[in-house]
Amino acid sequence: MRYFLISGMVLLLMACGSYPKKNNFQKVEKATMDIINPYFSDRARDYVYKAKITFADKSFGGLFVVKKLDEDQYRVVFTTEMGNKLMDFSFEGNTFKVNYILEEMDKKILIDLLRKDFYVLIRERSTVIHQYAKQGDTTLLETRAGKGTYFYYLYDNKLQKVIGAGNGKEKTIYDFLEIDGYLAKEIDIIHKRIKLSIHLKAI
Repeated sequence: MRYFLISGMVLLLMACGSYPKKNNFQKVEKATMDIINPYFSDRARDYVYKAKITFADKSFGGLFVVKKLDEDQYRVVFTTEMGNKLMDFSFEGNTFKVNYILEEMDKKILIDLLRKDFYVLIRERSTVIHQYAKQGDTTLLETRAGKGTYFYYLYDNKLQKVIGAGNGKEKTIYDFLEIDGYLAKEIDIIHKRIKLSIHLKAI
């Protein structure tokens, strides 16, 4: 009986372990005050990607366009390749507005998920709460957005990945791939607990 109690306590402690600890990161004295995400930061540029969004058993393909209008102000539009609008969102600071969304996509759960996902993509600066490191040139920075906790992976001081986590487990993965200067030519967003994935490829 005692063996089972001890085993149960060990399993419970393991399950409650933090995301950094589970991934062999050690907490270090915080040196970085802000995270800089440069991939949608140029006001002079229209960021255009070929996109595929899969939600449950439906897939939507088209063009994904991000435009930085001002400091902390962005427009995110998803259209068909023929130019018909599927969704049109505005972000200004912590304010979010749905300008348009296709009736077939007009589901509260989907809009809430897309709002969070796109906010992670476009948020240029985030305040670091804790900093972690492990062998090599990998730095892990912890931040918060709303009620969510996010971990930013930096390799050689370049942002490569963001993990949305809860209860020490990965909930959402944001991968920045084929990085060329301040442009991520491919971006993958994968939700672990919900059937939602987004693939973006720069054109």
